[in-house]
Amino acid sequence: MKEKILIAGGDMRQIYCGKRLKKSGKFDVEVTGFDSVFVPEDMKFSGEKHYSGVILPVIAFDEDGFLNSPNYSGKLSARDILPYLDGKAKIFAGKTDKAVTETFSGHTIYSYLYREEFSLKNAVPTAEGAVQIALEELPVTLSGMRVLIAGYGRIGTALASILKGFSADITAVVRSPISEAKAGLNGIKAVRVEDMGTDYGLVFNTAPEMIFTREILGKFPPETLFIDLASKPGGIDFSSASEMGRKVIWALGIPGKTSPVTAGEITAETVMQIISEEIERE
Repeated sequence: MKEKILIAGGDMRQIYCGKRLKKSGKFDVEVTGFDSVFVPEDMKFSGEKHYSGVILPVIAFDEDGFLNSPNYSGKLSARDILPYLDGKAKIFAGKTDKAVTETFSGHTIYSYLYREEFSLKNAVPTAEGAVQIALEELPVTLSGMRVLIAGYGRIGTALASILKGFSADITAVVRSPISEAKAGLNGIKAVRVEDMGTDYGLVFNTAPEMIFTREILGKFPPETLFIDLASKPGGIDFSSASEMGRKVIWALGIPGKTSPVTAGEITAETVMQIISEEIERE
């Protein structure tokens, strides 16, 4: 018997997540929190009860406490969907913060965002989208450009790989000997934060910690483009950058904007893996 999954809110990647789940043949999927024009006919919300799972957006709630639903002209509250969930319904969310755990208390909650396979797969569309932004914003080519990547984790590694294809001159800012060694194996120059230079035309930040303070920003050329990929609070002093006239783009949620199909399928595959593991435990 197919599991009945409800997708509640989110951007277009959630629609493609639903399509991937349906394609597997193991799930019936319905969608709420989207205007009708965005939802395939076979995924329209029926209003039936007893969904065995609900998939929430990466950031489940907006500042007003409603489910994030950028493609919905109305408002979607958790109260609108709770009555339709069966008592053992699984909750899949990106960030499982206090709002999620309190709202769906009594249900088993899983985070797909922090799964290793999700992070690894998601690094590529994030990096590709970041490079796309740079190409659109820069008045010069990436070939030969001095590029600084702060952080050499999954996204930093994917970024460096793509930028090497453009013949950019890449340096990674690293914290650990392991990251330094990994960069070296990939042919990427590596420096520690305290030894970081500032003669770069393009800077990507992937580290969720304050690296680019007002003092550091002031040492970069005025034309340097900064692209911050880190989640809140980011790694750049945005207020100081604005006062100084520095060009900074805080590029959050890139996969959902530039690669919604791929991003949605990654979410679906991660959810299916979680469900498979839970079945095996039972």
